Amino acid sequence: MNEADSDRVASALEHLGYTYSPVIEEADVIVLNTCVVRQSAEEKAIGRLTTLLPVKRSRPDVVINMMGCLVGIKGSNPLQKRFPYVDVFSAPSDPRPLIEYLIQRDTHNEEEAETARRFALMDGELTLPQPQVGKQVSAYIPIQYGCSHACAYCIIPYRRGIEKSRPPEDILHEARALVAQGVKEITLLGQIVDRYGKDEPSFPSLAQLLAQMSEIEGLERLRFLTSHPNWWTDELLEAVATLPKVMPHIELPNQAGDDQVLTNMRRGYSAEKYRQIIQHIRERIPGVSIATDIIVGFPGETEEQFMNTYQQLAELRLDMVHLARYSPRKGTLSERTMPDDVSDEEKWRRFRMVEKLEEEVMREIHARYLGQTVPILFEEKQKKRWKGRTPTNKLVFVESDADLHGQILPVKVTWTGPWSMLGELA
Repeated sequence: MNEADSDRVASALEHLGYTYSPVIEEADVIVLNTCVVRQSAEEKAIGRLTTLLPVKRSRPDVVINMMGCLVGIKGSNPLQKRFPYVDVFSAPSDPRPLIEYLIQRDTHNEEEAETARRFALMDGELTLPQPQVGKQVSAYIPIQYGCSHACAYCIIPYRRGIEKSRPPEDILHEARALVAQGVKEITLLGQIVDRYGKDEPSFPSLAQLLAQMSEIEGLERLRFLTSHPNWWTDELLEAVATLPKVMPHIELPNQAGDDQVLTNMRRGYSAEKYRQIIQHIRERIPGVSIATDIIVGFPGETEEQFMNTYQQLAELRLDMVHLARYSPRKGTLSERTMPDDVSDEEKWRRFRMVEKLEEEVMREIHARYLGQTVPILFEEKQKKRWKGRTPTNKLVFVESDADLHGQILPVKVTWTGPWSMLGELA
């Protein structure tokens, strides 16, 4: 989501006549887009902001903009006192405060300002940031902002606001514009993406939106994330199974495999319900890849409860586990009502156990690709190898002197490891 937001800000700035600077300290406008899902992300953002103070002192005219979840939707008064050298504070997904600041500073009359405002804020054609035009093979489109579910551990509803779906015509317009600029693959984004349209009865469902997106000429691949087990439907499963452009890769976070922990997390389903959903998906789409999220060390999680999660992962053998150690986020239900009573040492032990298990699972899954020929969408060249992905989102590297950028080509897999695979053009 932050990558998509950053692209939108960069595009708006370019509409005002700014160009990209590869060196942050030499830029006239610096935007720090922040994430606070984990404590480490917040600390990193604050640390980076601190390093910009000397830049501001040496060049007082430079504009520094803090954006994103660290600012949140409720205003920035505490941050203004803490970081007085920041010129503009912007809520997540909202480039308007920065654009308005620059327009007011640089234009001489209201008519000129209004023209610049409309142009910069995407009333015209959406464009990729200039360094990415013709180079970006895959792009993200947010189709929904905020979240209204409020899991016990999650800060997102407090920082990004309530769930709000974007109009489908805006999404389709944006997708066509991206494809016209060379994008081959689009990933639709939402905090709970399978709830798209639930807040607007006139909007299509996610499955219906995917069908509309599939009709865009030149778009080769479609993905979406992140889904929630509570709102996963047979209609959405059928869309993945039957629409050729929708890739057979599903992000379906579980967070825990123990019923009491899931209840404490306010997830709204049982471990058995999650098992049944995974089984149903695999029955309908053989060869599908499924990724999940897991939090270890949630308040009150006992060894037995952790082992229930571990055993479920060992049983389901999912393709990817996005793994996190619990850290309390100020203002969330778990931070307010549940003591963080699992030691950091124990969290790391559990983290390493799941990490080791997943490495074994991924090695086993990838080994099935050995000798197979699969279609790879090539994204970029890294040293001598081209990097690309299978329909199931597996990373594949191929050595070639040819320009493979943006092409989908058959590749025979010649080596597999837990994190990536090697192949040769078939």
